[in-house]
Amino acid sequence: MENRITLMATLASLVLSASACAPSSTAPTATAPAASAPATTSTAVASSAPVGWGLNPKGAADRIKAAGLQVLNAEGAAEHFHAHLDIFTDSKPVTVPADIGFSFNPAGQPNGISALHSHDETGIIHIEAPTAGATYTLGQFLTEWGVLDGTDKTPGTPHSNIDGWNVAVNGTKRDGKITDVVLKAHDEIVLFHGTAPNPLPASYTFTGGL
Repeated sequence: MENRITLMATLASLVLSASACAPSSTAPTATAPAASAPATTSTAVASSAPVGWGLNPKGAADRIKAAGLQVLNAEGAAEHFHAHLDIFTDSKPVTVPADIGFSFNPAGQPNGISALHSHDETGIIHIEAPTAGATYTLGQFLTEWGVLDGTDKTPGTPHSNIDGWNVAVNGTKRDGKITDVVLKAHDEIVLFHGTAPNPLPASYTFTGGL
């Protein structure tokens, strides 16, 4: 079971203590920007993602806002579910980094979190929102991550545009823009470029009460 993020008051500032999430009616609901650093389950700069796919802590808060989301000071409790993301380039897997959807101070320490985030490198996407009913998309998650942003003209690279990328949800290929895929509870989302993985993952086993 994951431990929830809790907010601790000090004389100097608000300090976040965060690890993986846990469903609880007592979990704090957050709507304000964070003031200082939550500890996470891993360090973004230490990601084992392949070159170019790693998470850059610099500008993370701006990417959260570019995704249309808020930088919160704790995980929300009004909406809580999980999806899973696999990424392949020519059938080779790409690691989804930890700490997507976190903001960081200049020292590289996390100091805020969005409702849409990752805690580790399993590919599990966490949605823990302070209000219920909002729609969250794969495009928002990729924006927070900072990939497929069109800054590299080479197809299939971490910063290529979305042309040529395909997406399947629960084993079924989807038409339309990959960024429009809506995240739903326990979906298995496969994003791939070039040769599709064989077999195409159609489900994911969520453990630990997720």
